[in-house]
Amino acid sequence: FTLRTTEAQFPFPYQPYDIQEQFMQALYSALDQGKVGIFESPTGTGKSLSLICGALSWLSDHEEKRRQEAAALLQEGEAALSTFTPQPSASSSSAEPDWITDFVQKKAERDLVSKLKEEELKRKKRDERLEMIRNNVQLKYAMKRKSSEDDEAFKLLQLSKEEQPETRGDQEDEELIVAEYESDDESKTRNDDLVEEHVTKIYYCSRTHSQLAQFVHEVQKSPFSKDISVVTLGSRQNLCVNEEVRRLGSIQRINDRCMEMQKNKHEKQHDEEGVKRKRGPAKTVCPFNKASALQKMRDDLLGTVQDIEQLVKLGRETHSCPYYATRLAIPPAQLVVLPYQMLLHEATRRAAGVQLKGQVVIIDEAHNLSDTLSCIHSAELTGAQLCRTHSQLSQYADRYKSRLKAKNLMYIKQILFVIEGLVRVLGGKVGQNPQSQTTQTGTEMLTINNFLFKAQIDNINLFKVLPICLGGFVEKYAGSGVSLHVQSGSNKENRRTEGLNRYLQTLQSNQVSPADQQGSVEAEKVLSASPMMQVEGFFMALTNSNTDGRVVVHRQGTLSESSVKFLLLNPAVHFAQVLKECRAVIIAGGTMQPVSDFKQELLFSAGVGEERITEFSCGHVIPPENILPLVLCSGPSGQELDFTFQNRDSPRMMDETGRILSNICNVVPGGVVCFFPSYEYSRRIISHWEASGALTRLANKKKIFQEPKKANQVEQVLSEFSRCIQVDSSLTGALLFSVVGGKMSEGINFSDDLGRCVVMVGMPYPNIKSPELQEKMSYLDKHLPHGGGRSPGQALIENLCMKAVNQSIGRAIRHRGDYSSMVLCDRRYARPATLSKLPTWIKDRTSTHASFGPAFAAMRKDQSGDSFSVLSASPFFI
Repeated sequence: FTLRTTEAQFPFPYQPYDIQEQFMQALYSALDQGKVGIFESPTGTGKSLSLICGALSWLSDHEEKRRQEAAALLQEGEAALSTFTPQPSASSSSAEPDWITDFVQKKAERDLVSKLKEEELKRKKRDERLEMIRNNVQLKYAMKRKSSEDDEAFKLLQLSKEEQPETRGDQEDEELIVAEYESDDESKTRNDDLVEEHVTKIYYCSRTHSQLAQFVHEVQKSPFSKDISVVTLGSRQNLCVNEEVRRLGSIQRINDRCMEMQKNKHEKQHDEEGVKRKRGPAKTVCPFNKASALQKMRDDLLGTVQDIEQLVKLGRETHSCPYYATRLAIPPAQLVVLPYQMLLHEATRRAAGVQLKGQVVIIDEAHNLSDTLSCIHSAELTGAQLCRTHSQLSQYADRYKSRLKAKNLMYIKQILFVIEGLVRVLGGKVGQNPQSQTTQTGTEMLTINNFLFKAQIDNINLFKVLPICLGGFVEKYAGSGVSLHVQSGSNKENRRTEGLNRYLQTLQSNQVSPADQQGSVEAEKVLSASPMMQVEGFFMALTNSNTDGRVVVHRQGTLSESSVKFLLLNPAVHFAQVLKECRAVIIAGGTMQPVSDFKQELLFSAGVGEERITEFSCGHVIPPENILPLVLCSGPSGQELDFTFQNRDSPRMMDETGRILSNICNVVPGGVVCFFPSYEYSRRIISHWEASGALTRLANKKKIFQEPKKANQVEQVLSEFSRCIQVDSSLTGALLFSVVGGKMSEGINFSDDLGRCVVMVGMPYPNIKSPELQEKMSYLDKHLPHGGGRSPGQALIENLCMKAVNQSIGRAIRHRGDYSSMVLCDRRYARPATLSKLPTWIKDRTSTHASFGPAFAAMRKDQSGDSFSVLSASPFFI
């Protein structure tokens, strides 16, 4: 097999750009050679399609090559058996007779042939089944007919439930009905029958569900959509179709309730097998989690490429659970699409059934991979959570101490002892209302060992405590004691937790004043979720190596608001396992610079050698004249633009920024997006403009929008912003105030008229006074090599800043025919070291202007054709 080298060999939905061909060739080569690849391709260059077509071309070739090799081995083995001749013994004095040696030889060859035949048979069965799923219309009709019958039965069940009066006895009967409804064919078809071995596959992961959905849509448009088995994984919150569970709202409560129903199901199956059980109320099981329905849905989703929304719709139609069906589909799937957490966190990966051994992993949008790994493996607990956990666990131990084994009771007492130690470190005591306990304010940074000594829990073996007790307790107890919305006594299943509910309700009433209805609702949401999972996560974090993390103790005045936080300083320690197990890992993003620091922190530190790393970077597909990046060192009045922390709040600096925006709004039609370095600075400067009248002057030119504080309002603001630009003729477009690193700086497209100019006010450096950041810098300075006249800690600060800038300004160019100007307002952008961190396709076109006049003239120079020549047909400025 030779590498594919021309575009004709890479199936593509249209004629690919040159850079897409180069991307696919480099990707194919990296996968074939088992490399760790760092791939940079700017947004708008068709990166997703290049990943899909390049990777799936390799997978297709790899499978064909394996088939041919297996067929050749089988043929060779069969030929050897048919013409077998005993080999003469090497020595007549051999301890074994010749016939024994011949027998062993022949048996080894027979075993090899049998194994090859078995593998070939499995492959053929798998291929035939997939072909049948895709093409057998009668089978699909039969599935649909059966699911509609199940739907009818379920509707009748629901109707009978609604007609029954709400009495306690009837509710018990209702639970019995639901439990029986699930049982007819459940005992005949067990989940064990659905387990398959894993085929060679590609795991693709990205940051958000919207990015994953976008990728799946690209797969649907690709030439591989009819031939590839794809499964999309998500959380229960995204995939659950049981409305009674979905109504619980928070992901914690949904997880708890689902796990409890699973436990009830397994107990029920145990009872059906003839094991006697004590009489008691029937326990609710999920009617969507039937093995036959899961199998049908698994087959359906393997046959057609579907995103999360389509999976949920299919689950409702077939009356089966998408969450568990997708997990059953992982082994035979060729492409698995999943969020970061499920791939990068080992425990989550194991729970989902994701196996990386010998597989390919593609991590997209990986510009913040290091931070993502640190966040996933960090953990934080508040004083309120610790006190609630102690109360829950104490009640559990008291209530069931006569039924618990002595060893388990000992472990529970050890966990209680650890929690008491954590509360003591925060300056409080368990058994009292954490809201009323005052603590001294301050922040303390400790190594893991020093923290354990300070909490006086260094004599507890957390490795033993975690798996033996906490895991079981989280699943068995926490899940059933969190439903505050269920009235006490209305369900026998919840009666055993009445004391816990009363405690939580008392705690809630003490925490919020009756007048604050909003706060009361929020507090109820927080309190209704069990904190046991968070406690388990924090305990797990404390088992990290002493040098790889720190514990931050935040005391905030009251115990309930104080917290202990584990901070992971060495993300490479958790990424190393992914790199070691996988055949190849591709790390892709729109802006991966600076690659040298990325390699040092995540790859070299994880034990990856330079010879295994390959890099690919390409320019943009747009013509160079379609962008006009400008660095402004001073404003219209000659005020130097220096947005350092000391200068940015001065009235002169704020006024000058207003004048710059006013001039830009005069000449740029359509949308202008202005990014501020933080929410706080955005609030201050807009308040200043309101007082000075600058905001009114801006509003006379463009309608003003601001980034909302709540994530669920982003869509509404964006649609109004878009409508104003495209429909409203009374103004010359709209102006959107946003924040770097906020809800609109990543994953949002300001294409075409939505973003004809992007303005970056100042440099968004992280808070250098943050204890966490200072500790991270100190760790890097100590463990990474110094180079280029700067320490690794300083490099981290600069990289965080410029990655955020690159993500924000890249929002405006989204396709080949797009165009925009990018205005960087701060003299510090003119420094060569800073300019070098801009993406190459922007850096090569960037011009620096000491005064405002020449920069403004460059923006207006469209009539002469020297700049923005693509705009001659439709004037860019007014």
